[in-house]
Amino acid sequence: MATTKPGERKLQILQTLAAMLEQPKGEKITTAALAGKLEVSEAALYRHFASKAQMFEGLIEFIESTVFGLINQITEQQENGLSQVQAIAVMLLGFAERNPGMTRVMIGDALVNEDERLQLRMNQFVERIELALKQSLRIAATQGQASEAETATRANMITSLVVGRWHRFAKSGFKQSPTDNAQAQIAMLLA
Repeated sequence: MATTKPGERKLQILQTLAAMLEQPKGEKITTAALAGKLEVSEAALYRHFASKAQMFEGLIEFIESTVFGLINQITEQQENGLSQVQAIAVMLLGFAERNPGMTRVMIGDALVNEDERLQLRMNQFVERIELALKQSLRIAATQGQASEAETATRANMITSLVVGRWHRFAKSGFKQSPTDNAQAQIAMLLA
């Protein structure tokens, strides 16, 4: 096997883990199976990660940095509050569609029987998304496009729509596209 640069093997492990999560059956992933896919020993995995939980944390860090980086870009580029909400929701659904394995992490499906702190972190991830939507809806309210009193309720409904579509996507074996008719549904929730 060719020698890899520092950090390359770690990235390779995370990419392989994400690819394994894309299998529609959603079977529990073991370090033995992951090592087998990479054609390395389990000990080699543990040279890069102290535990399987740490491997999942690496995926979660990728998800968080990508999603919140994109949310920041949207809010910086888009002054209109309702347009921000629409763009954020569509981006979240598109991210899931492009990253089916990550979708299983975002809905907690891949974290069953793993360290509970991983699920808590994904719960916080969803709360932060709802907070970002709330902030954009507050901007819309100051722009006279939405009711300040309905901000929390609308943010929660849109978050629920997004998470529900992530679930349908994962539970359908990645056949039910999370983006199908999404813009129309989001627009209805913003009307």
